[in-house]
Amino acid sequence: MDKIKKFEFTSILGWSSSRYDLFTSCKRKYFYNYYAKFDEDFTKAHIDALKRLTSIPLEIGNIVHDVNKVILERLQKTARPIDPARFQQYILNTTMEYCHAKTFQEIYYQKLNQINFENDVFPKVNLALNNFLQNQRFNWLLSDALPASDQWVVEPGGFGETRINNLKAYCKVDFLFPVGDELFIIDWKTGKAHTEKHKKQMLGYTSWASYHYGIPAEKIVPIVVYLLPDYQETSIRFNQTDIEHFNQQVKDETVQMYEYCTNVNENVPRIKSDFPLTEQKIFCNYCSYKELCFPD
Repeated sequence: MDKIKKFEFTSILGWSSSRYDLFTSCKRKYFYNYYAKFDEDFTKAHIDALKRLTSIPLEIGNIVHDVNKVILERLQKTARPIDPARFQQYILNTTMEYCHAKTFQEIYYQKLNQINFENDVFPKVNLALNNFLQNQRFNWLLSDALPASDQWVVEPGGFGETRINNLKAYCKVDFLFPVGDELFIIDWKTGKAHTEKHKKQMLGYTSWASYHYGIPAEKIVPIVVYLLPDYQETSIRFNQTDIEHFNQQVKDETVQMYEYCTNVNENVPRIKSDFPLTEQKIFCNYCSYKELCFPD
């Protein structure tokens, strides 16, 4: 953690893979997500309430990420075996606690009358976490990575701010750790594989680690771990040329988003009507903001 650089706050927008994905999928959703306080039709409180809506797939991912963090932080303190019965009860308790504290999009938009969290969320959360614990990768962590557990970075605080091409960017890793003279990065996934999307994310994490730790891309091993329906992982190696191409891509994408600002340094957007609705209406079915675009 000591190696991670700190930055003073600036208002200028920062690139992230998720931000640019949203920018390209629907400009209006992008506006609501990042510029709610500039909306003249709806209050920021209303927009923020919609932003906080969760969904069954999203909450499965949230819970799995957070429990994996607990598992790894426990490993840093003790390698004592996990009691299966106690662990399953902990997963169930955590699932119910998270779900009861959230408003689900499926309920809010009346896709479902009710959600049985114990049947609709817990089984997949439980399966994903046990897929990790029962895989040889977990045993490898115990044997090869644990000796340097004091150097692990597990879901670091903040948003993963970094600099790419001297531009503000955000690339927050799930789990980074050294083994020998290499740095490994693991990113947990509970959804489907998206090869190009996830490759781009791992390029971002590699760039982040190279920048903060001052090591070449060739010494960084990013691994995408898919936890559902069974355990699968993909390791993607990058070199300096890959990083240079990625840096230019980040610059180009940042400039595209800058074009929707009237004041780039203060991150002030153009008017909402300059952010059109997507033409791919299938996205609207899963959008938390759809009541703003298509009021009854």
